[in-house]
Amino acid sequence: MSGGVDSSVSAALLKERGFDVTGVFIKVWQPEWLEATGGCTWREDRLDAMRVCVKLGIPFQTLDLEKEYKKEVVDYMIAEYKAGKTPNPDIMCNRHVKFGGFFDWAMNQGADFVATGHYVRVESNRLLAGRDTGKDQSYFLWTLTERELSKTLFPVGDIEKSEVRRLAARFDLPVASKKDSQGLCFIGKVDIKEFLSHYIEPKKGRVLDESGAQIGEHDGAIFLTLGERHGFRIVAKRPDDKPYYVVARDIAKNEVVVSHESLDNAPSADGSTCAVSSTNWISGSPEQGKQYFARIRHLGALMPCTVEIHSGDKAMLAFEKPLVVAAGQSVVVYDGGVCMGGGIAD
Repeated sequence: MSGGVDSSVSAALLKERGFDVTGVFIKVWQPEWLEATGGCTWREDRLDAMRVCVKLGIPFQTLDLEKEYKKEVVDYMIAEYKAGKTPNPDIMCNRHVKFGGFFDWAMNQGADFVATGHYVRVESNRLLAGRDTGKDQSYFLWTLTERELSKTLFPVGDIEKSEVRRLAARFDLPVASKKDSQGLCFIGKVDIKEFLSHYIEPKKGRVLDESGAQIGEHDGAIFLTLGERHGFRIVAKRPDDKPYYVVARDIAKNEVVVSHESLDNAPSADGSTCAVSSTNWISGSPEQGKQYFARIRHLGALMPCTVEIHSGDKAMLAFEKPLVVAAGQSVVVYDGGVCMGGGIAD
């Protein structure tokens, strides 16, 4: 229980259905500088989770997973950005913290199931997208296996977010009107760029248009992600100009190229294939030649593709249209509403 409305309603629904429920708040690593700025919210979130448990009349525990979070999420993220890649720390948090350290701890405690407030569903140990397509979180859970899915409940996965809010009010939960959390998983109000700037020194660089002319500047190509439309400054922008999107990066030169076209339509898209590694296929590997759909970002467009499985943990995805995928991004494959799994772009 994070102290948010989704996990709180999940606990309430499980209790209503007759489960013996214990609320667990996961304590993760927090940098000292964040504590000093007051940007850290874990104490308030923990207190909210405790209040919900009191309201529901269920036990409450705090699980310390600081070491796991620091190593598998924070250190991983910083190293990937330093290497010029674009990692997704929320996916690593789910893999190593929620469905790693917490899942294993709960099973060792004798739990029959764990439950979370994710907007996804499970049928026959298959991971399905959440009923609310605007909140679906299956993209963040592609690293799960049948082992975890067979022991996990997602009580709000069949519910629209608006209904979750109504249920929170019906259960009279103290977090019924609490806003959804934003930013880096578990860290609090700080965004990723601000967080990274404490570990990677900002360095001004050039923003180029597609002809190679300088039209702006940024504080470090490492901090920018392909497809991003914020985090850089356009000095040659006209009042009627459309937004610019990052369509290419040169980490060595500390330069980025921007375009008026969004990432998926950018003229600089360099190919229709994407190699991935560290693959995980949840309920069997994709079939050769069959059409699937893939996302390269949370709630991004579902793009038609085929999947060719290579040796080891590698695969090649072939798309109908050229696209740009940043190294380090998660590429997640779907068969209709079923999340097949995915991999990390090379």
